[in-house]
Amino acid sequence: MHFNVIGEGSVEYYLVIKQDHLATPYAAHGGVVAALADAALGTAGLSMVASENKAVSTVEFKINYISPALLGDELIAKAKVEHKGNRLLVVCCDVLCINRNNTLIAKSIGTFNAYDATKAGY
Repeated sequence: MHFNVIGEGSVEYYLVIKQDHLATPYAAHGGVVAALADAALGTAGLSMVASENKAVSTVEFKINYISPALLGDELIAKAKVEHKGNRLLVVCCDVLCINRNNTLIAKSIGTFNAYDATKAGY
């Protein structure tokens, strides 16, 4: 995986589905798609609070699988902070397949706790 921070609270993560990601001869394991979404969600949340010297931890994570990710698919996970409170952030993410006309692969949402980064060792 690799990523780009688009702006504060917004990131894009990229992953190409390879043989090692497959659960069947052609389709990726759901855990691979979930890991991509979770990474994008957490990084989007972190990008929103890093300037406040805060880190984030997952409180809740949910994913809906819409279409299978297939061998060779180029996935992009687009995550954006939808709400920032004093301590909690709500972040949404769409996982799309770039090489299949942006087919929607999954939708996810996460809630994150923002806390003092020194507690995480930073």
